[in-house]
Amino acid sequence: MIKNNEDEYVALAKKTIIEYITHRHIITLPEDLSEDLYSDKKGVFVSIKKAGRLRGCIGTIEPLHESIAKEIINNAISASTKDPRFNAVEEYELKDLVISVDVLFPPEDIDSMDALDIKEYGVIVNKGYRRGLLLPNLDGIDSAEHQVSIALQKAGIMEDEDFKMQRFKVVRHI
Repeated sequence: MIKNNEDEYVALAKKTIIEYITHRHIITLPEDLSEDLYSDKKGVFVSIKKAGRLRGCIGTIEPLHESIAKEIINNAISASTKDPRFNAVEEYELKDLVISVDVLFPPEDIDSMDALDIKEYGVIVNKGYRRGLLLPNLDGIDSAEHQVSIALQKAGIMEDEDFKMQRFKVVRHI
């Protein structure tokens, strides 16, 4: 599952998932990562696909941990074991998984869907305590309206309700 010269963000997520699924052990933070993985704090989403289909995706909009590396480790475990849409990943599946890691830039408020570009920006919708997020550049999303509609569904917000929107950029590691 781990390849030579693989992106270190993805390699960290994969190593975490393999160790956790195989041994129920949380890896120790490796000492050979790039400095930004230790020093930067950002929201991170870890996405897992199997045979081209989503198998798990969990993330944080804003950082909950002291580094991107810790954010990846925690979200990789959650994406593989705690995504409520899926059963936990099993050991026999590990060889078939494709992992990506999205590092989020801080969200910015927007007033209309005209400020969205589905290839460049993810969207966050919220009303009160309900909040939904959709990452940018996802297969099957063909318009800002579609992107917002899915985020609203995830949040349990009706399209005719008054809601607020934010957009954000990501750096996707594959």
